[in-house]
Amino acid sequence: MKVSRLANGSPEIFHTLQGEGPSLGAPAVFLRLSLCNLHCHWCDTPYTWNWEKTPWKHQDGVKFSKSEQIIELSPAEIAPLISHYNCDRLVLTGGEPLLQQKDLTHLTQLLPGISFIEVETNGTQVPDDDFISIPTQFNVSPKLSNSGMDESLRLNFAALRVLASTPTSFFKFVVCNQADLDEVQSLQKKLFLPSNRISLMPEGRDAETLHSRSLWLADICRDQGYRFSPRLHVLLWGNERAK
Repeated sequence: MKVSRLANGSPEIFHTLQGEGPSLGAPAVFLRLSLCNLHCHWCDTPYTWNWEKTPWKHQDGVKFSKSEQIIELSPAEIAPLISHYNCDRLVLTGGEPLLQQKDLTHLTQLLPGISFIEVETNGTQVPDDDFISIPTQFNVSPKLSNSGMDESLRLNFAALRVLASTPTSFFKFVVCNQADLDEVQSLQKKLFLPSNRISLMPEGRDAETLHSRSLWLADICRDQGYRFSPRLHVLLWGNERAK
Protein backbone atom coordinates (compact mmCIF):
# COMPACT_ATOMS: atom_id res chain seq x y z
CA MET A 1 0.00 0.00 0.00
CA LYS A 2 1.16 3.53 -0.72
CA VAL A 3 1.16 5.43 2.58
CA SER A 4 2.18 9.03 3.22
CA ARG A 5 5.70 9.21 4.66
CA LEU A 6 6.59 11.59 7.50
CA ALA A 7 9.86 13.53 7.57
CA ASN A 8 11.42 10.96 9.92
CA GLY A 9 10.68 8.18 7.44
CA SER A 10 7.79 6.62 9.35
CA PRO A 11 4.31 6.12 7.87
CA GLU A 12 1.72 8.78 8.64
CA ILE A 13 -0.30 6.79 11.15
CA PHE A 14 -1.28 8.77 14.22
CA HIS A 15 -3.63 8.91 17.21
CA THR A 16 -5.65 12.10 17.55
CA LEU A 17 -9.18 13.52 17.64
CA GLN A 18 -11.39 13.51 14.57
CA GLY A 19 -11.37 17.16 13.54
CA GLU A 20 -14.17 17.28 10.98
CA GLY A 21 -17.63 15.98 10.15
CA PRO A 22 -20.24 14.09 12.17
CA SER A 23 -17.65 12.32 14.39
CA LEU A 24 -16.02 15.59 15.44
CA GLY A 25 -13.98 15.21 18.63
CA ALA A 26 -13.93 11.40 18.73
CA PRO A 27 -10.54 9.77 19.48
CA ALA A 28 -9.31 7.96 16.39
CA VAL A 29 -6.29 6.46 14.68
CA PHE A 30 -5.66 7.99 11.27
CA LEU A 31 -4.03 6.19 8.35
CA ARG A 32 -3.07 8.72 5.69
CA LEU A 33 -2.72 7.13 2.29
CA SER A 34 -0.83 8.72 -0.55
CA LEU A 35 -2.10 9.37 -4.11
CA CYS A 36 -5.12 11.38 -5.20
CA ASN A 37 -6.92 11.72 -8.52
CA LEU A 38 -7.83 15.38 -7.82
CA HIS A 39 -5.74 18.51 -7.29
CA CYS A 40 -7.59 21.11 -5.21
CA HIS A 41 -5.58 24.31 -5.14
CA TRP A 42 -6.31 24.81 -1.40
CA CYS A 43 -5.63 21.16 -0.42
CA ASP A 44 -4.00 20.78 3.00
CA THR A 45 -2.23 17.54 2.02
CA PRO A 46 -0.60 18.41 -1.33
CA TYR A 47 2.30 16.14 -0.42
CA THR A 48 0.04 13.19 -1.33
CA TRP A 49 -0.31 14.20 -5.01
CA ASN A 50 1.48 17.38 -6.12
CA TRP A 51 4.57 15.72 -7.53
CA GLU A 52 7.53 17.31 -9.24
CA LYS A 53 7.08 17.84 -13.02
CA THR A 54 3.28 17.70 -12.80
CA PRO A 55 1.18 20.63 -14.12
CA TRP A 56 -1.08 20.95 -11.09
CA LYS A 57 -1.23 24.34 -9.37
CA HIS A 58 -1.44 24.79 -5.62
CA GLN A 59 -1.65 27.95 -3.56
CA ASP A 60 1.60 27.05 -1.78
CA GLY A 61 3.54 26.78 -5.04
CA VAL A 62 5.50 23.76 -3.75
CA LYS A 63 6.15 20.50 -5.58
CA PHE A 64 7.05 17.25 -3.83
CA SER A 65 9.28 14.30 -4.62
CA LYS A 66 7.07 11.26 -5.03
CA SER A 67 9.78 8.88 -3.83
CA GLU A 68 10.35 10.93 -0.67
CA GLN A 69 6.67 11.28 0.24
CA ILE A 70 5.53 7.65 -0.13
CA ILE A 71 6.36 4.57 1.90
CA GLU A 72 5.11 1.22 0.62
CA LEU A 73 3.83 -1.22 3.22
CA SER A 74 1.67 -4.33 3.08
CA PRO A 75 -1.62 -4.55 5.00
CA ALA A 76 0.10 -7.03 7.33
CA GLU A 77 2.79 -4.45 8.12
CA ILE A 78 0.29 -1.64 8.68
CA ALA A 79 -2.16 -3.51 10.93
CA PRO A 80 0.06 -3.72 14.06
CA LEU A 81 0.97 -0.03 13.73
CA ILE A 82 -2.73 0.80 13.96
CA SER A 83 -3.48 -1.72 16.72
CA HIS A 84 -0.61 -0.31 18.81
CA TYR A 85 -2.78 2.65 19.84
CA ASN A 86 -5.53 0.52 21.38
CA CYS A 87 -8.24 2.75 19.89
CA ASP A 88 -11.42 1.30 18.39
CA ARG A 89 -11.96 4.01 15.73
CA LEU A 90 -9.96 4.08 12.49
CA VAL A 91 -10.09 6.89 9.92
CA LEU A 92 -8.85 6.05 6.43
CA THR A 93 -7.88 9.29 4.77
CA GLY A 94 -5.61 10.60 2.04
CA GLY A 95 -5.10 11.50 -0.67
CA GLU A 96 -8.00 9.42 -1.95
CA PRO A 97 -8.34 6.11 -0.06
CA LEU A 98 -10.65 4.46 -2.59
CA LEU A 99 -7.79 4.32 -5.08
CA GLN A 100 -6.48 1.51 -2.83
CA GLN A 101 -9.71 -0.10 -1.71
CA LYS A 102 -8.71 -3.69 -2.48
CA ASP A 103 -5.77 -3.44 -0.08
CA LEU A 104 -7.97 -1.62 2.44
CA THR A 105 -10.42 -4.51 2.38
CA HIS A 106 -7.57 -6.84 3.31
CA LEU A 107 -6.30 -4.43 5.99
CA THR A 108 -9.63 -4.21 7.78
CA GLN A 109 -9.75 -8.01 8.03
CA LEU A 110 -6.55 -7.81 10.09
CA LEU A 111 -7.99 -5.37 12.64
CA PRO A 112 -10.48 -7.23 14.87
CA GLY A 113 -10.10 -4.60 17.61
CA ILE A 114 -11.46 -1.81 15.41
CA SER A 115 -15.22 -1.42 15.77
CA PHE A 116 -15.71 1.87 13.88
CA ILE A 117 -14.15 2.62 10.49
CA GLU A 118 -14.50 5.97 8.74
CA VAL A 119 -13.49 6.48 5.13
CA GLU A 120 -12.85 10.00 3.89
CA THR A 121 -13.38 10.23 0.13
CA ASN A 122 -13.81 12.88 -2.55
CA GLY A 123 -16.73 10.93 -4.01
CA THR A 124 -15.25 10.30 -7.46
CA GLN A 125 -14.58 6.56 -6.99
CA VAL A 126 -17.29 3.90 -6.91
CA PRO A 127 -16.83 1.57 -3.91
CA ASP A 128 -16.57 -2.02 -5.06
CA ASP A 129 -18.86 -4.75 -3.76
CA ASP A 130 -16.26 -6.14 -1.34
CA PHE A 131 -15.51 -2.77 0.21
CA ILE A 132 -18.78 -0.84 0.43
CA SER A 133 -20.19 -2.75 3.42
CA ILE A 134 -17.00 -2.47 5.51
CA PRO A 135 -16.93 1.20 6.62
CA THR A 136 -19.14 2.18 9.50
CA GLN A 137 -19.23 5.65 7.98
CA PHE A 138 -18.32 7.31 4.68
CA ASN A 139 -17.31 10.97 4.95
CA VAL A 140 -17.91 12.14 1.39
CA SER A 141 -16.47 15.50 0.36
CA PRO A 142 -17.44 16.40 -3.22
CA LYS A 143 -15.39 19.31 -4.49
CA LEU A 144 -16.99 22.58 -5.50
CA SER A 145 -15.72 24.98 -8.16
CA ASN A 146 -13.72 26.77 -5.43
CA SER A 147 -11.29 23.82 -5.66
CA GLY A 148 -10.06 25.14 -9.02
CA MET A 149 -11.00 22.08 -11.10
CA ASP A 150 -13.44 21.47 -13.94
CA GLU A 151 -16.70 19.81 -12.94
CA SER A 152 -15.99 16.87 -15.27
CA LEU A 153 -13.00 15.95 -13.10
CA ARG A 154 -14.29 16.67 -9.61
CA LEU A 155 -17.86 15.28 -9.84
CA ASN A 156 -18.66 11.67 -10.73
CA PHE A 157 -22.41 11.31 -10.34
CA ALA A 158 -22.31 7.53 -10.73
CA ALA A 159 -20.12 7.32 -7.63
CA LEU A 160 -21.96 10.08 -5.76
CA ARG A 161 -25.33 8.38 -6.27
CA VAL A 162 -23.98 5.09 -4.91
CA LEU A 163 -22.59 6.88 -1.86
CA ALA A 164 -25.73 8.99 -1.38
CA SER A 165 -27.84 5.81 -1.37
CA THR A 166 -25.64 4.32 1.35
CA PRO A 167 -27.23 5.12 4.75
CA THR A 168 -23.82 5.35 6.43
CA SER A 169 -22.66 8.20 4.18
CA PHE A 170 -22.46 11.82 5.30
CA PHE A 171 -21.53 14.65 2.96
CA LYS A 172 -19.15 17.51 3.76
CA PHE A 173 -18.61 20.60 1.61
CA VAL A 174 -15.67 22.98 1.88
CA VAL A 175 -17.04 26.53 1.70
CA CYS A 176 -15.06 29.68 0.91
CA ASN A 177 -17.84 32.20 0.35
CA GLN A 178 -21.61 32.51 0.16
CA ALA A 179 -21.62 31.88 -3.61
CA ASP A 180 -20.58 28.28 -2.87
CA LEU A 181 -23.95 27.63 -1.24
CA ASP A 182 -25.75 27.59 -4.59
CA GLU A 183 -23.54 24.69 -5.68
CA VAL A 184 -24.18 22.84 -2.42
CA GLN A 185 -27.94 23.20 -2.79
CA SER A 186 -27.81 22.11 -6.43
CA LEU A 187 -25.92 18.93 -5.52
CA GLN A 188 -28.25 18.32 -2.59
CA LYS A 189 -31.25 18.31 -4.94
CA LYS A 190 -29.57 16.09 -7.54
CA LEU A 191 -28.56 13.53 -4.91
CA PHE A 192 -31.77 13.76 -2.82
CA LEU A 193 -29.78 14.42 0.34
CA PRO A 194 -31.52 15.51 3.54
CA SER A 195 -29.95 18.55 5.17
CA ASN A 196 -29.02 16.61 8.31
CA ARG A 197 -26.61 14.46 6.28
CA ILE A 198 -24.72 17.53 5.07
CA SER A 199 -21.95 19.40 6.89
CA LEU A 200 -20.60 22.75 5.76
CA MET A 201 -16.99 23.43 6.69
CA PRO A 202 -15.06 26.68 6.23
CA GLU A 203 -11.93 26.44 4.10
CA GLY A 204 -8.80 27.51 5.94
CA ARG A 205 -5.50 26.28 7.31
CA ASP A 206 -5.13 28.78 10.15
CA ALA A 207 -7.36 29.77 13.05
CA GLU A 208 -7.89 33.37 11.88
CA THR A 209 -9.19 32.38 8.44
CA LEU A 210 -11.41 29.68 9.92
CA HIS A 211 -12.88 32.09 12.46
CA SER A 212 -13.72 34.76 9.86
CA ARG A 213 -15.46 32.22 7.64
CA SER A 214 -17.17 30.40 10.49
CA LEU A 215 -19.26 33.28 11.79
CA TRP A 216 -21.55 33.68 8.78
CA LEU A 217 -21.41 29.98 7.83
CA ALA A 218 -22.62 28.88 11.27
CA ASP A 219 -25.67 31.12 10.90
CA ILE A 220 -26.48 29.56 7.53
CA CYS A 221 -26.18 26.04 8.95
CA ARG A 222 -28.50 26.95 11.82
CA ASP A 223 -31.11 28.50 9.55
CA GLN A 224 -31.06 25.87 6.79
CA GLY A 225 -30.67 22.71 8.85
CA TYR A 226 -27.11 21.78 7.88
CA ARG A 227 -24.46 20.58 10.30
CA PHE A 228 -21.61 23.00 10.93
CA SER A 229 -18.13 21.50 10.99
CA PRO A 230 -15.13 23.41 12.27
CA ARG A 231 -11.61 22.10 11.64
CA LEU A 232 -10.87 21.16 15.23
CA HIS A 233 -7.34 19.91 14.58
CA VAL A 234 -6.37 23.22 12.95
CA LEU A 235 -7.84 25.20 15.84
CA LEU A 236 -5.91 23.05 18.35
CA TRP A 237 -2.58 22.45 16.60
CA GLY A 238 -2.47 24.66 13.53
CA ASN A 239 -1.58 23.15 10.15
CA GLU A 240 0.77 20.56 11.69
CA ARG A 241 1.04 17.11 10.15
CA ALA A 242 0.05 13.98 12.07
CA LYS A 243 -2.25 15.90 14.41
